[in-house]
Amino acid sequence: MVFKRRDPRTLMQVLAETFWPRGGWGRAFEYMKHRVRRLPDTPEKIGRGLAAGVFITFTPFFGLHIFIAWFLARAIKGNVLAGVIGTAFGNPLTFPAIAVVSLKSGHFLLGSRAQRGVEHSLFDMFHGATLDLLDNLRALFTSAPTDWHRLIEFYREVFLPYLIGGILPGTAAAILVYILTVPLIGAYQNSRKKRLRLKLAQLVAEASKATDDSQNSG
Repeated sequence: MVFKRRDPRTLMQVLAETFWPRGGWGRAFEYMKHRVRRLPDTPEKIGRGLAAGVFITFTPFFGLHIFIAWFLARAIKGNVLAGVIGTAFGNPLTFPAIAVVSLKSGHFLLGSRAQRGVEHSLFDMFHGATLDLLDNLRALFTSAPTDWHRLIEFYREVFLPYLIGGILPGTAAAILVYILTVPLIGAYQNSRKKRLRLKLAQLVAEASKATDDSQNSG
C-alpha cells in the first residue's frame, strides 16, 4: 500500500502516543495552532468551529466527538475543520478534569448523588456497562439471560449527569475559546496578507527593474 507505514506501530506504542504524542504535547499544540491559523476562512467562522469542537468534548459521546463536532460546526455556520481540530481540547490530560466537573455539575443540577463517587462512577461503572452490553449481545445467540442493571445504573449515575452537567462548563469554555481565538486569528491573517502584499510588491519591483535594465542594455 502507498500510505502504509514503513515502521508499523505496536499496540503499546499506539496507546503510549495516545497519552503522550511523539514530540510531546507542546509540539502537538504548536501543530494544531499552525493548522488553525492556516485555515482558509474568516476568523469568525474558524472561531465558531473551534468553539463547537471544544463544547462537544464536554459531552459523554466518547468516540463520536469528531462527527458531532463536524455537524454542530456546520449547523452554526462555523468552519467544520476547525470543529474537528477543536475536539483535541479533550485529550487524556484534560478528560479527567472535564469528567469530574461535568459529573459533579450534573448531579448538582439533577439533585442526585453519585453513590460510589465520581471516579468510580466514571471508570468502574463504564466498565460494568460495557460488560452488560457485551453479555446481552451474546445472550441474543444463546440461552443466557439478559441483565441490564449495570447499564441502567451507568445511565443514571454517569451518562445523564455527564450530559446535563457538561452543558454549562462546555458553553463557558466554548465562549472563552471564541473570544480569545477570533482576534488572534484575525491579527495573524492581517499580518500574513501584509507580508504577501509586501512580497508581491517586491517581486513586481524586481521584475520592473529587470525590464528596465534589459531595455537600457538593448
